Amino acid sequence: MKKLDSRLETLNRFLEQAEFKDILENYGNTRKRLFSNFTAGIARGLGMTLGTALIIALAGWLLSMFIDMPIIGQYIADLQSYIDAYK
Repeated sequence: MKKLDSRLETLNRFLEQAEFKDILENYGNTRKRLFSNFTAGIARGLGMTLGTALIIALAGWLLSMFIDMPIIGQYIADLQSYIDAYK
């Protein structure tokens, strides 16, 4: 048990040093930090754009299935005609 504790303690110290080293590398070099933040922003923006487009397309597809319903079908058909007119 003591051997395991000593190994875990060694691993803990190593991880703390590695994290500190990572912080120094990222925040010590301004150019690297700017590039990292820029690429993270591009990835987030692209992901949100694609995700939103996918959700809107899925919602449009699901709504198109309800056109034949008596009450809400007319509203959905009007919405679809507005979208088609915009194209």
